[in-house]
Amino acid sequence: MSEQESLRCSSARNRGGVQRVEGKLRASVEKGDYYEAHQMYRTLFFRYMSQAKHAEARELMHNGALLFFSYNQQNSAADLSMLVLEVLEKSETKVEDEILGECLAKLFSRMDQNSPERVAFVSRALKWSTGGPGKLGHPKLHQLLAVTLWKEQNYSESRYHFLHSTDGEGCAQMLVEYSTSRGFRSEVDMFVAQAVLQFLCLKNKNGASVVFSTYTEKHPSIEKGPPFVQPLLNFIWFLLLAVDGGKLTVFTVLCEQYQPSLKRDPMYNEYLDRIGQVFFGVPPKQSPSYGGLLGNLLNSLMGSGEEDDTAEEAQEDSSPIELD
Repeated sequence: MSEQESLRCSSARNRGGVQRVEGKLRASVEKGDYYEAHQMYRTLFFRYMSQAKHAEARELMHNGALLFFSYNQQNSAADLSMLVLEVLEKSETKVEDEILGECLAKLFSRMDQNSPERVAFVSRALKWSTGGPGKLGHPKLHQLLAVTLWKEQNYSESRYHFLHSTDGEGCAQMLVEYSTSRGFRSEVDMFVAQAVLQFLCLKNKNGASVVFSTYTEKHPSIEKGPPFVQPLLNFIWFLLLAVDGGKLTVFTVLCEQYQPSLKRDPMYNEYLDRIGQVFFGVPPKQSPSYGGLLGNLLNSLMGSGEEDDTAEEAQEDSSPIELD
């Protein structure tokens, strides 16, 4: 027997063993022996890990978590979900779309929306997806999380994750729904203005452009433009053109001329200070000392927290400033 055939036979035997074990565990869960089944899962996890059977351990924990979720055993399911992440971390598994979508995002979508375990799971999954602390997470995972949160109508957290994805179109469609269902008609321009400015702070010029064009095209309360009826939308349109041109004088005059619109949200000028630094070479101002959620958000968006734990705290909060 060749080495390749031997490996195939070994893999088949392992797979068969996992299936037999899963059958016994499923029977325990179906009988309502949740605690016993949970402990059996944990015992098998550590046994597989000690034998370096990482694929088997991950599959068993993933399927076990989904089984517990189907019986509304949230604590047991969340615990096994965290063990899935432990396998990924310790086995140094490479990031793949299948793991992000079929595994991590699926587990996230089944978790209780208000559980602290969900927050911990997201933080740890994002950290794994970019290979260590101080990172903002894989864009694909952010996009998958954003879509799940959008379906749950958790718009503010969905917006945070869309900002760190590459899905500008999806972000715009979510913002249209957010604006029409939760916002005032007078604030339709503010929803997209904030998103565009935040995308630009993150140096994502393409995302900013896609969000703006899609939002203004699809929002039922915005007349076709440019130019637009709302001055703030005209400012954003001109700003995107100025970013493409890179001329500081144009950017400076634009910000001066539209101050009445920019005063509607005190954060706008903070974002524009950062945009001036990123795209127009403006030297940074002396940073004020912000605390709490505002400080986390600013650090995350404006670069000072991209390599430390502050950015991770902003991820865990997942709560950009509300408009309404």
